Amino acid sequence: MKNIRNFCIIAHIDHGKSTLADRLLSLTGTTTAREEQAQLLDTMDLERERGITIKSHAIQMDYTYEGEKYVLNLIDTPGHVDFSYEVSRSIAACEGALLIVDAAQSIQAQTISNLYLALEHDLEIIPVLNKVDLPGANPEEVTDDIVDLLGCKPEDVIHASGKTGFGVDAILKAIIEKVPAPKGDVNAPLQALIFDSVYNSYRGVETYFRVMNGEIKKGQRIKFMATAKEYSADEVGTLKLTQIPKQSIKAGDVGYLITGVKTASEIKVGDTITDFMNPTDKRIEGFEDVKPMVFAGIYPVDTEDYEELRSSMEKLQLNDASLVFIPESSAALGFGFRCGFLGMLHLEIIQERLEREFDMTVITTVPNVSYHAFTNKHPDTILLVNNPSDLPEPSKLNRVEEPYIKATIITKSDFVGPVMSLCIEKRGQIVNQTYLTPERVELTFDMPLAEIVFDFYDRLKTVSKGYASFDYHPVGMKASKLVKVDILLNATSVDALSSLIHADNAYNIGKKMCEKLRQLIPRQQFDIPIQAAIGAKIISRETVKALRKDVTAKCYGGDISRKRKLLEKQKKGKKRMRQVGNVEIPQEAFMAVLKLND
Repeated sequence: MKNIRNFCIIAHIDHGKSTLADRLLSLTGTTTAREEQAQLLDTMDLERERGITIKSHAIQMDYTYEGEKYVLNLIDTPGHVDFSYEVSRSIAACEGALLIVDAAQSIQAQTISNLYLALEHDLEIIPVLNKVDLPGANPEEVTDDIVDLLGCKPEDVIHASGKTGFGVDAILKAIIEKVPAPKGDVNAPLQALIFDSVYNSYRGVETYFRVMNGEIKKGQRIKFMATAKEYSADEVGTLKLTQIPKQSIKAGDVGYLITGVKTASEIKVGDTITDFMNPTDKRIEGFEDVKPMVFAGIYPVDTEDYEELRSSMEKLQLNDASLVFIPESSAALGFGFRCGFLGMLHLEIIQERLEREFDMTVITTVPNVSYHAFTNKHPDTILLVNNPSDLPEPSKLNRVEEPYIKATIITKSDFVGPVMSLCIEKRGQIVNQTYLTPERVELTFDMPLAEIVFDFYDRLKTVSKGYASFDYHPVGMKASKLVKVDILLNATSVDALSSLIHADNAYNIGKKMCEKLRQLIPRQQFDIPIQAAIGAKIISRETVKALRKDVTAKCYGGDISRKRKLLEKQKKGKKRMRQVGNVEIPQEAFMAVLKLND
């Protein structure tokens, strides 16, 4: 066990984690020249196209240092704030972390947030200054920033370049010398932490785990503590580029397990595996359930595909434990699911994966967050409102509370003004302003989560010319003056388009939504009124004009009353048509609400 090292790589998005992981793999001889490719551990098409890591990836390397053989277990983690759940799981399975900072971009919001996660788990931090070969690199200044952040010595910061491979041997040396060997008792009852799982259509669920105590053997009867289910360990092994079956995996090591389980819900990430005959008495602590931040409805375009969508979502949930969903139905869209996501990028990725991996075309409704409502009758009982249509009527409503977050924004000092005005426009209150260096400022705001759900991140990047980094964490609920804005088409309410909005912004947003829908809804044989309403009060109206046939074309000259008679007849027909006609809403209309400011 003393020759095992478990470590993960943490950094802000695009600071070169995956490229550096590639260099570590080639230097330790884990990959041959033939297998090498950029971002080797990013196996998903989406990850390669966007150049981001979405899933954590575990891989084992063998390395000989000063005549001794070492086993290094590396877990590469995502950098985007939406996937911080993946990062927290990887950190729980490690004893050390490489903190990577881009020499050109310096420390950013996500770097700090991931660092705190690692420090909470008492990980040994090895600071690495990456991309030192770039012309825009500023190694001395950024080294000072890292020293201030970590309180380490300047010579502890390793200078490296993932592109050229410079400094990679120094990183391996630091991992072996500084990261502590795993602790654990091989003779104790089996206790292993599940940190990831993947669905394989041929072999069922593949579970990735880290053994804390004891050992897991092939063919052993094992038990999952959260679900209390028992299985036989059909195959255990270690994770190289391909899976390598072994007879047993002992304390301190990382491996995979195949039990032949086909149902996704039976394996919970963060659960403890133990021996069925001789179970451990305590579960591994420090693992919390994921809290979704953004909710949206996902519906199949064709209602007959509902069951197929359900099984696709269950398989996706296995690969992505942070996806939460429950069935719901909507008058406009039929049966579908109410899904919880960690953020807007997460929602986008899930929608893309459903289309690519499962061939499901889906309609996504307007994303929102979950609120707490209190009625006059029971002012102390919380009603959870995930969908605006669940909100009680205004006459019965006592108050509504909405989730607030603490947002940390790090930007250049030139952009403090525009960033502040954006946050204040989004109902943010400034809590703190710290100059990290004369050039870089850290701003802290208390903001309603609902305001950052739509376009906040995009607009922040625009006003700061791409120089702002953003991170947030929830701080609880606060009472707020919210109203439900309904959209009526042809006098019928479309529940999928209604939303909860702060009373001060309701009129503007209602007006913008009506204007946007007028452009998107195709013209019919009758007038379609589009109205925005709060309760019974209409706050805005637009009309999609009817397509009309020229019925008076056959009257040449003659008496006006003949023309009038024909027009009256047409009017009656239109009126009857409007009573029975229903309006088809195109998919773009649901998504257009997100882009009201464009």
